[in-house]
Amino acid sequence: MEQHLKLATELIDFIHESPSPYHVVDNTSKLLEKAGFEKLELQNAWKLERGKKYYTTRNGSSLFAFITGKEKPSETGIRLICAHSDSPSFKVKPSPEMTEDDHYLKLNTEVYGGPILMSWLDRPLSMAGRVAVQGNDPFSPDMKLVNFNRPMVIIPNLAIHLNRSVNEGVELNKQKDMLPLLGILNKGDQKKGFLKEMLAREAGVDASRILDFDITLTEHSRGCIMGPDNEFISSTRLDDLAMVHAGVKAIANASPSATTQMLCIFDNEEVGSQTKQGAGSPVFKNIFYRILKQLGNDEESIQRSIYRSFMISADMAHSVHPNHPEKHDPVLHPLINQGPVIKIHANQKYTTDGDSGAVFESLCQLAGVPCQRFVNRSDMTGGSTLGNVSTSQLDIRSVDVGNPMLAMHSVRELAGVKDHEYMIRVFDKFFEDRR
Repeated sequence: MEQHLKLATELIDFIHESPSPYHVVDNTSKLLEKAGFEKLELQNAWKLERGKKYYTTRNGSSLFAFITGKEKPSETGIRLICAHSDSPSFKVKPSPEMTEDDHYLKLNTEVYGGPILMSWLDRPLSMAGRVAVQGNDPFSPDMKLVNFNRPMVIIPNLAIHLNRSVNEGVELNKQKDMLPLLGILNKGDQKKGFLKEMLAREAGVDASRILDFDITLTEHSRGCIMGPDNEFISSTRLDDLAMVHAGVKAIANASPSATTQMLCIFDNEEVGSQTKQGAGSPVFKNIFYRILKQLGNDEESIQRSIYRSFMISADMAHSVHPNHPEKHDPVLHPLINQGPVIKIHANQKYTTDGDSGAVFESLCQLAGVPCQRFVNRSDMTGGSTLGNVSTSQLDIRSVDVGNPMLAMHSVRELAGVKDHEYMIRVFDKFFEDRR
């Protein structure tokens, strides 16, 4: 199998096995441990050594992996790749069971992030996340991952006969129209606690021991490679698990070098990053400082290390839409399978400037990879990502990049097979020891 098809297949498998941020971190941890990374607990004492591989996690949904450099960070800096583990979805509310006509059982949910709502309708969905189970210490509940991994719920559309104007456009109400149908109540079924009983069976615990849960809806169908020449990846959660997978591949492939290498996978980017496990949290700065102090750096050396460091903020980018080219800048048209995209914004929604953009383009040239640039139409407001949020914690040179894709935030997104290999090659070059 050609390398780009092999890597695309690995990405599809990774996404399918990672239906929630908790599963993303769990599966990433397994890949890192296979590559020789040692897990550290944030609450325990660390004893880092130069030229060794480590990782730690926060809240089960953010992860920080690093390979300590053989030389002083004050001379070499730290090279960081940042991505995020979360995707737009629907979170199940506490006591979620709702009935209609004492027959249909629905789940009460709230929207997480900014999904394209209509893309979630009439599609078999599954559920995944974690449950908190009562343990011996009230401050340390046992957290168990849950992945139903089969069609469980559906959000049915309203028939056209009952809404004749549906094809003229309809505004979906998040509380009324987007509630998933779970099933049909049998005679004697108790609606209250129905979901908890299901979670208990899936987690292999007694329902009375479940204290709480973090469960979201997820696309059930596995992604696929498609197109006449197998040129496309069609999958859920390409934004941003494609960049997570590329970053994990790169740091797992990396060898200890002069420079400390680091991968940061943050949660909650889709809702602003201002959480204890998000890019706006002090956790990023705390771990950065902790690594440097463990390697024997004083405050002056840490400051020097910060200003020698470089960060790639990796979040997916927009390809020009073939049916709506007018929605894009008239000149800059990023295209699928034409290489990574450098994202630029005059009003600083992205961290890229002439300096950092030149660094990334140089890396692309060294990797033998094409490179593109994205800027919004001047009369449209675009999205933002975790680059600026991260640099509000640490003053590091940074560039915002991503692979071009279509249908961002749809339950099913579309990206390029070749682009995924291209980005991994650039990340490999970024971590490469050139001393």
